[in-house]
Amino acid sequence: MAETYIAERTISSVFKEQKQVDDVIRRLLDRGVPRDHISVLGRNFQSETRIAGFITKRDVILGGLRTGAIFGSLFGSFLSLLTGVGVLFIPFVGPIVAAGPISAVLLGAATGAIAGSAGAGLVSVLTALGMPEDKATVYQTRLQAGEFLLMAEVPSDRTGEFQLLLESAGGEEIHSNEKILARPCPGPCNRPEDLSPEVRSHLSNEAQRTFIERYNVTLAETSDEFTSEQAAWDAVRQQFDEDENGVWSQSKIKA
Repeated sequence: MAETYIAERTISSVFKEQKQVDDVIRRLLDRGVPRDHISVLGRNFQSETRIAGFITKRDVILGGLRTGAIFGSLFGSFLSLLTGVGVLFIPFVGPIVAAGPISAVLLGAATGAIAGSAGAGLVSVLTALGMPEDKATVYQTRLQAGEFLLMAEVPSDRTGEFQLLLESAGGEEIHSNEKILARPCPGPCNRPEDLSPEVRSHLSNEAQRTFIERYNVTLAETSDEFTSEQAAWDAVRQQFDEDENGVWSQSKIKA
């Protein structure tokens, strides 16, 4: 089913308990939602591994935001089935576990306001994805309180089905958005024009080349677009600083 799955909308919901999130992930996977179309954010996930240092695990991608990045890993949870799991620091919220495609979005420059002194934390990210500011504010507040945000990218004609699924699992503040999370390239990136506008507009020409090079190398090694996207953003962040317009354009001065 995953081969013919066409995601057109994003349904999001808040859950109070981790066991509810695990149950929803299982039910979404059972209904044919691919694992790379499910995202989860939360603060209070229980982990067998302490958040300390860098830990590697197959199919689990670990990443961080800016300076003071925090790395961690999650085992024994349905969360570990998703594409890309990392612990990121988000202003106004604190350390957040991010799993699924949202983790790559958070690592990307399209959400540069997330770390800006005048930014509004996660609200800036969610509104950039097309979510109303009042709903985004509710989500950020509830994440701050220790609850969990789940996002699933689904076909338009199955929106009602998945909304009922979230409701029956205890989901609250359910919202449907007519957008899905941006992916950088449909397969290998052969030229800057292959990058999605959301990615390309936040990279200088030199940073675009860095992104594409690392993306393609990692894609050839892993065949995983989300792993490749996170690796590409990490390469950009290592080599460039962001300017006042949110564009990664300033080469870091090497000691």
